[in-house]
Amino acid sequence: MKASDEAGDVRQGEELPGQVVDAYLKTLQPNLQGQPVIKQFPGGASNLTYQVSYPERDFILRRPPLGRKAKGAHDMKRESELMRALRPAYPYVPEVLGYTQLDGVGDCYVMERMVGIIPRKDMPKGIQLTAEQTRQLCLNVIDRLIDLHQVDISQAGLSGLGKGEGYIARQINGWSERFEQAHTDDVGEFGSVMHWLKDKMPVKDNAICLIHNDYRFDNVVLDSHNPFKVVGVLDWEMATLGDPLMDLGNSLAYWVQADDEPMMQMMRRQPTHLPGMLTRAEVRDYYAAKTGWQAANFDFYTVYGLFRLAVIVQQIYYRFAHGQTTNPAFASFGQVANYLEQRCMRLIDASTL
Repeated sequence: MKASDEAGDVRQGEELPGQVVDAYLKTLQPNLQGQPVIKQFPGGASNLTYQVSYPERDFILRRPPLGRKAKGAHDMKRESELMRALRPAYPYVPEVLGYTQLDGVGDCYVMERMVGIIPRKDMPKGIQLTAEQTRQLCLNVIDRLIDLHQVDISQAGLSGLGKGEGYIARQINGWSERFEQAHTDDVGEFGSVMHWLKDKMPVKDNAICLIHNDYRFDNVVLDSHNPFKVVGVLDWEMATLGDPLMDLGNSLAYWVQADDEPMMQMMRRQPTHLPGMLTRAEVRDYYAAKTGWQAANFDFYTVYGLFRLAVIVQQIYYRFAHGQTTNPAFASFGQVANYLEQRCMRLIDASTL
């Protein structure tokens, strides 16, 4: 079995200076021989991820996206330091080999390449799971999120990673500001959504723990020989200290189940539609049963997750609309943001909050 996605040609305008990258990697690994072959991963819509290959070894290089970036976002130094601190307590984190600033690249870090299966929109060819097996895979992936939320942040040396209490309010205010800064004329105002979130947000956080903030099937790596076993968790750029139910709401915003409407199905980027996968409600209930963290009415966290996703989509669309990124996949992101506003409003209208 092989991974479900492979690195391909580097997109025009997002090239790396090969000689500069080669020189840096050989300071980290002096025994490297030959010249690197650099490819780019097509997946992901935020940081740019490259595979740098030598005859005997592959590396992964991560750098921020081009163009305008939200303040505080895409901090390669912070991400690499977090991963190094977390790895002893949470062994699913890839090994970071070095952080640096390179001419023609800017801030970036290099990590080991975790070889395995990444379950993106569909499971890779050759992996046929029964509904019962799919359910077990689903539970294993959720369990790794639960494990993360149980990490002793003090023992891991991560107590200073975030601001702690008041996380919910900071997120609602922060994402509202980011949306306004990235707004384009062809996308709705989201005014009613933002007002509802500010009005309905809980007075205090459920808890403060380490949260991933982008936990999805396509950010986990499965064992090539045992596709039920999670061996890696990727993309730590947004990890922080925060409320675990906010993290769960974020994950469920991406969770497209089999009975969702066509527009939602078009957004699907992980295999949560397969027979045997838990529904969003079942994920919520399973998580609550195992952690004890639950909300009498989960609507707030559901709407928050969708709104936050809409802001991320809109930030990317803003860069595309202003010619700051050339990836053609982003051309429809304005339509996606508009759909997410409609979905939020339907949930708000039906909510008992």
